[in-house]
Amino acid sequence: MSVSQPARDLARPIDVETSWFVAPPTGSQSDDIAHGILNEAQVRARARELGAAITRDYQHISPASPLVAIVTLRGAIAFAADLLREIDLPVETDFISASSYGAAATSSGVVHILKDLETDLEGRHALLIEDIIDSGLTLSRLIDTLDARRPASLRVCALLDKNKPCPIREQPGRLAYTGFSIPDEFVVGYGLDYAQRYRNLPYIGVLKPSVHARGEEQR
Repeated sequence: MSVSQPARDLARPIDVETSWFVAPPTGSQSDDIAHGILNEAQVRARARELGAAITRDYQHISPASPLVAIVTLRGAIAFAADLLREIDLPVETDFISASSYGAAATSSGVVHILKDLETDLEGRHALLIEDIIDSGLTLSRLIDTLDARRPASLRVCALLDKNKPCPIREQPGRLAYTGFSIPDEFVVGYGLDYAQRYRNLPYIGVLKPSVHARGEEQR
């Protein structure tokens, strides 16, 4: 199943410009945020466009075997909630959580599934919903794990992309739908966290380096 040209046009990432940066809204966690880069309205509008692209691409699959939307825990939950409501098709939703084991410089390549799917993927079209593409190493190993379950197709939809070299870019059509291309900074909010905090921010912002440093000192 190829990605249609109209859908491809909708699914190309939008570059986040520095002119978009704003002071963080006031709130209990705002002192930890250097600046906001995407607000709630921008994320929801982009989810609407990506939902339209996905609807166009999967409109011909059998209603008896709906698209399986796989939400990666925990970061993608907020984005997935917006995205799924914009897909005008029958969709089954499932959740997966994974981590990779091995030394930082020499990963073992093994993915440990912390929370597995309840859905059988064999012969089904599946969409993996991600919050952010950074190094992509754990994601690429997770894809290998899911591919072994023999889905009819498996594509990735990611809200954010840092445009770093990563294995999934070597697989044509795999990263099929992308929200925004962002600078290589540590972002939180809208589901993304640092030390399990900031997921509940209704916008996406850059975490102050001093917060990183403070966290490292406390380890």
